[in-house]
Amino acid sequence: MKFQFRGKNIQVTDALKERVEKKLGKLDKYFDTPPEAIVTLSVEKERHRVEVTIPLNGYILRGEEETNDMYSSVDQVVEKLEKQMEKYRTRLSKRNKGASIKDIAASFVERTAVEEDPRLVRTKRFALKPMSVEEAILQMNLLGHSFFVFSNAENEEVNVVYRRKDGNYGLIEREN
Repeated sequence: MKFQFRGKNIQVTDALKERVEKKLGKLDKYFDTPPEAIVTLSVEKERHRVEVTIPLNGYILRGEEETNDMYSSVDQVVEKLEKQMEKYRTRLSKRNKGASIKDIAASFVERTAVEEDPRLVRTKRFALKPMSVEEAILQMNLLGHSFFVFSNAENEEVNVVYRRKDGNYGLIEREN
């Protein structure tokens, strides 16, 4: 696996790089070709946060953990990514007609911030991949989001799937 390290309020030492490379190396067994992992290490007050993003053939595998120790944050994010890969292995291979998890996987931990005066703090841009509603729900679950915007392969419209409070899913389509 190739690594790209970013540090926020922390000097990324060689020892820390080696630890991340060793721990994330456990995930190599899931991939045919080694992907590039973007590892962001940050420190704010007593919180040590590790974010790992691995782009895979149009999908994104992502995990994030925060503790009082950077090394334990690394350990926990790797455990989280491994559990997510195992959890979705059968679903992904079944949906993709025998394709392995090595080809596709994703995970995201949703962050929310409570502020007195809400403001726009981030803008994301992404390509809309044509997919079925079932694939969009799977991708939403893999990312850990409560909603997912996608291009519906059936009608070529932009749709949104979302998780309802009762645990079921909803679909938002444009009215004609």
